[in-house]
Amino acid sequence: MNQPIDTRSSERKLFAAVAILFPLAVLIGFAPTYYLKFAFADTPLSLLVHAHGLFMTAWIALFVTQVFLISSKRVKTHQRLGILGITLAPLLVVLGVMTGIASAARGGGVPRIPPLSFLIVPIGDVIVFAILFASAIYYRRKPANHKRLMLLTVLNFLPPALGRFPFEWASTPPFFYGVPDLLAIVLVILDTLHNRRLNKVFLAGALLMIASHPLRITLAGTDTWLRIAAWLTSFAT
Repeated sequence: MNQPIDTRSSERKLFAAVAILFPLAVLIGFAPTYYLKFAFADTPLSLLVHAHGLFMTAWIALFVTQVFLISSKRVKTHQRLGILGITLAPLLVVLGVMTGIASAARGGGVPRIPPLSFLIVPIGDVIVFAILFASAIYYRRKPANHKRLMLLTVLNFLPPALGRFPFEWASTPPFFYGVPDLLAIVLVILDTLHNRRLNKVFLAGALLMIASHPLRITLAGTDTWLRIAAWLTSFAT
C-alpha cells in the first residue's frame, strides 16, 4: 500500500535547506570583496556599497527569519514581518542598480567578463526580482503560490554570488546561470511529483528567470547594450 506523501514536511525541509545554503553561497561569493574584505584588502568601500551590502544582508536575514516563522507555525508574525519585506524590496532594486552601475564604472564585476557586459547581470537580476516579488505579494493570500515565488527570488539572486566563487570556471555563465536554472527545473519537477499537480505560477516564474539568462548573454556583447551600459556608467564617473 502506498504511503501518503507528507508534502508540508518536505516543503519545510526544502525551505530550511535554502535558508542555510543561500546565506552560505552569498558569504562565499562576497567574502573577499565585502564580508571578510579586511582579510583580503584594505581598500575602503564606498557608502553606496556599504548600503547595498547592508540592505542585501537584511533581506537574507529576513528570508531566513520568515522561513523559521513558517516552520514554527507563527503565521501572524510572518505576515506582519512581511510588511518589512515590502518596504525593503524597492530599496534593493534601487541600490542594486546603482551599485551595479558604480561597479561597472570602476571596472568591477567578475574575472574574464568585461565590466560593461557584466552590468547586464545585476540589472537583469533586479528586474526579474521586482517581477517575482511583486507577483509574490499579489499571491500573498495564496500560500502555495506565494512561497514558491519567494523561493525563486532567492535563486534569482544567486548568480552574482556564484560568479565570485573562488574557482576558475565560476565566473562563466554556464556556472553562475546554470546552477540556479538547474535548481529551478529540479524544484519544479519535484514539486509537481510531491503534489501530483503542476503549480503553473511556479512554472511561469521559473521560466521567466531561466529565459532571462540566455537573453542577457545574447544582449551583453551587443553594441546596443554596450552603448546603454556606457551611458549608465557615465552618471557614476
